Amino acid sequence: MVQGTGSDVGKSMLAAGLCRAFANQGLKVRPFKPQNMSNNAAVTPDGGEIGRAQALQAAAARVPLSVHMNPVLLKPQSEIGAQVVVQGRVEGNALARDYHDLKPKLLPRVLESFATVGADADLVIVEGAGSPAEVNLREGDIANMGFATAARVPVVLVGDIDRGGVIASILGTFELLDPAERALTQGFIINKFRGDVSLFDDGVTILQDRTKTPCFGVVPYFPDARRLPQEDAMALDYRERGAAAGPGAIKIAVPRLARIANFDDLDPLAAEPDVSVVIVDPGSAFPGDAQVILIPGSKATLADLKQIRDEGWDTDIIAHHRRGGLVVGLCGGYQILGRRVADPDGTEGPPGAAPGLGLLDAETVIGGDKALVERIGHEISSGAAITGFEMHMGETTGPDTARPWLELADGRPEGAISTDGRVFASYLHGVFAADEFRRGFLQRLGSVSGGTAYAAGVDQTLDGLAAHLEAHLDLDALLAAAS
Repeated sequence: MVQGTGSDVGKSMLAAGLCRAFANQGLKVRPFKPQNMSNNAAVTPDGGEIGRAQALQAAAARVPLSVHMNPVLLKPQSEIGAQVVVQGRVEGNALARDYHDLKPKLLPRVLESFATVGADADLVIVEGAGSPAEVNLREGDIANMGFATAARVPVVLVGDIDRGGVIASILGTFELLDPAERALTQGFIINKFRGDVSLFDDGVTILQDRTKTPCFGVVPYFPDARRLPQEDAMALDYRERGAAAGPGAIKIAVPRLARIANFDDLDPLAAEPDVSVVIVDPGSAFPGDAQVILIPGSKATLADLKQIRDEGWDTDIIAHHRRGGLVVGLCGGYQILGRRVADPDGTEGPPGAAPGLGLLDAETVIGGDKALVERIGHEISSGAAITGFEMHMGETTGPDTARPWLELADGRPEGAISTDGRVFASYLHGVFAADEFRRGFLQRLGSVSGGTAYAAGVDQTLDGLAAHLEAHLDLDALLAAAS
């Protein structure tokens, strides 16, 4: 089990790299994360959902997705509450205090999923969440040491040297473990080192002496990790603002919504050499030279619509459209672009309704069963193939839906286009990962690049990550520690 001294220390990437490295050795590897908190999710073939990181790790292990790879997924809808997904299915909403009481009841189902995932595996790579040192949350824990002790899983602790204080964070974490937890902890990894690794030799010696455990390696910073889908919205803090794309790039501006969901929809666009994806942070205005404004998915559409108005972004978006700019909405962004959004049953927060941005002649009622399904189809205007998945609650209707953007394989229309042809929207996540479709979309905006092969690039990056870990970690010692 890969646990960390804090959030964003690189647990997800290390787990993905280890999945690929051990799979390359011929082992049957499976990923697992007992409890996840993320609004970036993926749909499984059986119509469930799991955290996006476990989907990437499954791809690294070259195995199909399963709801059991991430049995508990929390999708934040407010500062104090989240939607609770168990073994792929929504089981309701819970405030943080209520969920604390719910966790012990979920442990048997987590262990059931762990047994299911491991049934035909040589090795299961388990990812922790946050830090095991949060002793105020220790009671009923199912994300870190609570799971590890219940399942008797050996643990490797990861510290991030790039943020500073790695010696204190590792020693402090060991100090806060109880004896049984310390006995499960087999050693540590130093991650994201920049510069001459040998300069940390004394640090390794100090940590090994103090913790009485070995260091499995010091991993240099892996810059290509930015090419892999990220799970935590913290990754948006470090996203390149398109500087690498250079002058003349197609600029796509994206509001950083408070409950942004499935923002990995942006990754295939950002991977293009002549595209600059600009994340517009709260307090900032949209750039006037953007060709496209893309409104991404949202886990709380009405709340994020209010944020757009509070920030004055609605004025920016409407002005952009009036100047002839293109506007794209995906899932929650699709709902926001309509005339009205209603949540009569309080599915995503307090019951209510609000006018949308009015760039599409359509309205949305949120509620009902959650749509969780993989889709294939094509863009109607070009015939370019698309793949993607639906992950939403609610239905959008209105005149502009009679001009669909896409057509699904079963002949059903999907999405909407405005009467002026400058507003496009769809419920499908992942559509821009389709190379031919994305290339055509960008060429209509003036792209002269031949385009990238996005999925192939992700797979090559996973191979590169695995090779990076093989060069800097003692994989044989890690495998021995897991047995």
